[in-house]
Amino acid sequence: MSTEPKPGLPLESVRVLAVEQYGAGPFGTMALADLGADVVKIEDRKSGGDFARGIGPYFLPGDDGEESEFFHSYNRNKRSFTVDLTTEAGQQVFHDLVKTADVVASNLRGDVPEKLGLTYEALKGVNRKIVCAHLSAYGRTGPRADWPGFDYLMQSEAGYFSLTGEPDGPPTRMGLSIVDQMTGLGLAYIIAAGVVGARASGAGQDLDVSLFDVALSNLGYPATWYLNEGHVQTRLPRSGHPSLTPCQLYLTRDGSIFIMCNKEKFWPNLCRAIGRNEWSEDPRFKTFTERLENRALVQELLDEVLSEKTTAEWLAIFSGSVPAAPVLSVEEALDNPFVRDHGRVVDLERDGFDPVTVVATAYRSSVAPAPRRAAPGLGQHTETILTELGYDQAQIAELKRHGVI
Repeated sequence: MSTEPKPGLPLESVRVLAVEQYGAGPFGTMALADLGADVVKIEDRKSGGDFARGIGPYFLPGDDGEESEFFHSYNRNKRSFTVDLTTEAGQQVFHDLVKTADVVASNLRGDVPEKLGLTYEALKGVNRKIVCAHLSAYGRTGPRADWPGFDYLMQSEAGYFSLTGEPDGPPTRMGLSIVDQMTGLGLAYIIAAGVVGARASGAGQDLDVSLFDVALSNLGYPATWYLNEGHVQTRLPRSGHPSLTPCQLYLTRDGSIFIMCNKEKFWPNLCRAIGRNEWSEDPRFKTFTERLENRALVQELLDEVLSEKTTAEWLAIFSGSVPAAPVLSVEEALDNPFVRDHGRVVDLERDGFDPVTVVATAYRSSVAPAPRRAAPGLGQHTETILTELGYDQAQIAELKRHGVI
């Protein structure tokens, strides 16, 4: 009698060796770990491991002293393995790991992966199927390969500052490290694609993603408008959309509300909800084209009507028919019942210490919950993993004595 297969998390068969630090790479590999991948975080004990372990200002008590809450935000569900990749013995240990892995992922300055032997050329003789996924600031080739680079620099150079904020304000960055995290997801994407390709073909490859390229590609349609029409998009009042109306902040009795009627059907819905059904047939507002031409008038009229009720009252009226949202602080966003009451904030247990509370993974499986393991201590799993590889206690002791692990 045949038995039904029992699927688990989709990446449970994948092992990723992550030579990573800070935010972008760890955010991407954490997404893989949340989906079941065995992510082994490769760290150098002599340097203190990922320098994000020391980033404040907030820390939790832990086995090794203070544990950075920043570090916990990017490293759940991983295992930590310490090894000095600059030594011959460390490279041999690393190669033993590579034999068991699907992926070597790194987020380092563009010229470093080759120096540390993290490329497919360096590792294909160890494991022909290994996928080497590289996240860098500006790529591994070209005049900026050896440049350090970070999120806000990319936002600045790729035009984000010019698109963010009010027209009469200074150039402004986004409030979050959005380029870091989107590039991290880009890393997760090329890793998943690379594994599929390697398992089908029997051969791995190098795959690259950079902060700068992701920042630039995210310009999307404003880039296409400039490249084809010469149109230079600038900041708009109240965070308005460049072509769709109504799509911006509007005033309510106790503050403001963001409304996005980004399909034609939502304008009549909005008009009915606010008791102004005649506006849906008004030739000045009939389509996106007319409403864009009369954007200032649409704003004036909506401000007047929406100011009759509070934001909460309008949200109750709009529910499910008009796309709208309140404008919340970080505190209000995280205390939102839609977040708190539906599992979007979780506790990660830590042995012997109070849990760390974090935002839950955005990825959900229908067959199994995401694991909830707190970020690992430095080298917490080194001996366990070496034992899995077949090292005995004498070999492990020798590696420790020479400072390799």
